[in-house]
Amino acid sequence: MILFLFIAISLILETQKVAQSYEDNQQAIYKALVQEFEQDLEKMGAEIDPKTLTFIFKSPDILFETGKSNLKPSYQQTLNDFFPRYMKVIYKYKGSIQEIRIEGHTSSEWAQGIDENTAYFENMRLSQDRTRAVLQYVYYMQGVNQYRPWIKENLAAVGLSSSKIIKDQQNKENRDQSKRVTFRIITNADEQLEKLAGEYSR
Repeated sequence: MILFLFIAISLILETQKVAQSYEDNQQAIYKALVQEFEQDLEKMGAEIDPKTLTFIFKSPDILFETGKSNLKPSYQQTLNDFFPRYMKVIYKYKGSIQEIRIEGHTSSEWAQGIDENTAYFENMRLSQDRTRAVLQYVYYMQGVNQYRPWIKENLAAVGLSSSKIIKDQQNKENRDQSKRVTFRIITNADEQLEKLAGEYSR
């Protein structure tokens, strides 16, 4: 009984340490991103979410043509400025990062006369094509050659269609803001907690 109690207390203390380390890492990564990009966010049409460590490109007019997956020249220029700097920042924290997800989001609309379900899957295809195009573009940048092996292992392109639309104050879909591309950092805190639980369950 005493041994079980000791193990339980030890697990709680170690879990708290991991949780605190996760919070510290979140804040450190966010501050580093803000320090690097705060002067350029408006120019890039972007913002950084501190809770999810997501870099959000929220100006659909500079990203892609409607219904297309080819990157506009204006978006290519933005990525040329953004991605090497982004990699330089986050690579310092690679030990705490499980994955970087390039996520593509669309509005729920498609062509006239198309039902909701068909529109969802058409937008899924489109969002997947777009994120793959972004990943391919940044992967071959000359300025990130030294990071390429890490990029190959840790960057994923995810098309989310209209599953996470943005709504206005009237709870109606904001179609322009729903069209966006994001770079989201997934830390390895959950992985560390699972590893810790496994060690104590032996």
